[in-house]
Amino acid sequence: MRKKFFIIFLIFICLSIIGFKFWAQKSAFYSKNTKEVQTKSTTSEKKQETINEKLKKEIAVINSDKDKSVIKNREAIVVGARKEAEKKVKYKSEYYVGGYPPDNEGVCTDLVWRAFKDAGYNLKDMVDEDIRNHPGDYKRIEGKPDPNIDFRRVPNLYVYFKKYATSITTELKPNDIKNLKEWQPGDIITFDHSEHIAIVSDKRRTDGVPYIIHNAPPYAREGDEIMYWMPRITGHFRFPK
Repeated sequence: MRKKFFIIFLIFICLSIIGFKFWAQKSAFYSKNTKEVQTKSTTSEKKQETINEKLKKEIAVINSDKDKSVIKNREAIVVGARKEAEKKVKYKSEYYVGGYPPDNEGVCTDLVWRAFKDAGYNLKDMVDEDIRNHPGDYKRIEGKPDPNIDFRRVPNLYVYFKKYATSITTELKPNDIKNLKEWQPGDIITFDHSEHIAIVSDKRRTDGVPYIIHNAPPYAREGDEIMYWMPRITGHFRFPK
């Protein structure tokens, strides 16, 4: 009986030793792989951070020969758009006599003219004047200008920016410095056959892709959404030239 018990005990000890060795090897394997993944992740993050740092430097060089007021105005456009996002202005499409909706509601174009207002531009007056002078350029008005709504229609803004802003590439390539530097804070983007409009943010993903600021249901916001809209981009403009 004692001999049988001793044999069972020895078997138990042997199995325990084998199990411990297997567990130790498995733990070491996972520990090694975790460290490798963390190392790769850290290296990737450093590489991506370098992309953004390089972008900032290259954009600064590009803009170095611009009038300081022009650059400040573009920065003000971003600040003005961000105010709309921070307030989470409710998306609501209505017609208003006089043109301007209440401060706490609006559509995508309202975020744009409000941002332009912060930069010192009266987009309504600018668009209305160009429509009066060149009504044939604006198909959306259908021969009947309406100052109450014309400046709040994306097709009209598309025509205006096409005429008076710099048209830039509509391609966007993550991790491509040459391409990404073409996407600067304050740029205007139109989507969906000119039925939606947004402003490029000064915030970027780690791969250099910029955030956008826009008002789409249910409210105005700033976020990593440009790649979702990418296939539908119809225009990319920089104002002033």
